[in-house]
Amino acid sequence: MGKTTLRELAMICGIVFCASRAVSAQEKAPIRVALVGLAHGHASGLLRALPQSKSAKLVAIVELQAALQQQYAGKFHLDKGLFYTDLEKMLNEQHPDALLVYTAIYEHRRIIETAAKHGVNSMVEKPLSTTLEDAIAIRKAAREHHVQVLVNYETTWYASNREVYAEVKEGKLGEVRRIVVHDGHEGPKEIGVEPEFLEWLTDPVKNGAGALFDFGCYGADLATVLMRGQAPVSVSAVTQTEKPEIYPKVDDEATVVLRYAKAQAVLMPSWNWPFSRKDMEVYGATGYAITMGADRLRVRYHGEKKESEVAAPAAPVAESNSLDYLAGVLRGEIKTEGDASSLETNMVVMQILDAARRAAATGKTVAIAKLPE
Repeated sequence: MGKTTLRELAMICGIVFCASRAVSAQEKAPIRVALVGLAHGHASGLLRALPQSKSAKLVAIVELQAALQQQYAGKFHLDKGLFYTDLEKMLNEQHPDALLVYTAIYEHRRIIETAAKHGVNSMVEKPLSTTLEDAIAIRKAAREHHVQVLVNYETTWYASNREVYAEVKEGKLGEVRRIVVHDGHEGPKEIGVEPEFLEWLTDPVKNGAGALFDFGCYGADLATVLMRGQAPVSVSAVTQTEKPEIYPKVDDEATVVLRYAKAQAVLMPSWNWPFSRKDMEVYGATGYAITMGADRLRVRYHGEKKESEVAAPAAPVAESNSLDYLAGVLRGEIKTEGDASSLETNMVVMQILDAARRAAATGKTVAIAKLPE
């Protein structure tokens, strides 16, 4: 063969470069997502975020209630062709990469199992399920059909929480000894959630409990990440209803104590806070970190005479919101192991919530058993 000229070499390089760019563009094409359910109040935030997202494209919405379809179509200027009332039909026609599930929590299992049979991934709003039995069935479906099942928590995207994880991992606080998490607000009715949202939030079957599940899941999730996926040895809990005239069927106040081999976590979910809050205190053997909203902390380390207030570094874009994170996971760019959204972490969360509900009902501490494989 003769020598390759510089011109030919340039042409070859150009072809390779163009091909590389085409592959890169294909890899970064937005994932195709379908929204299932509009009865969860957080659906509005999702529909505001999707048009600006470069990571995800909305291809369908599944909602049985015609009134909700009409309401959201008008509010967000949605094409009526997006709407379906039949999940199977939508999956067969649209073949999305993932479902974004915004239904009552007790519907999660059915939807995830249906999607899994089609090889479709799911991201649900917290918590994973209303029962441990459903969580085990969800894990089984995910394993059998090799799909991702992720859980979205607002607090996952807080830079302040990420910084606490980093400080614990780096040993800046010493071995974790105590975790205290406060979550909640004045109450769903008091803050004016949508009627369809309030209906299932205050139903012990559809939501699993009241404040215990609605906000206790946040603390259980954070504690599980901080304890590196370790389940507690036992769970104790007290629940009560301070406003029975508003919430006659479910708790609006809860305190949950998780006992680990060398640490404790106290979760305080409530619909009785004087204002909305999601903050965490982590105390180690040599220091502590207290989150202040989404992006600031108060910290004090060994040898220091007083605490200081610091700003948390911003999270990478791919780990700062649910849509970019989901796209990163499905593209293989993000490994979920140990993450707040991962199925493994949320199986432990469901062990905690299930035990807390039983402990509150019986007045007895509940030992955590190993999950069946």
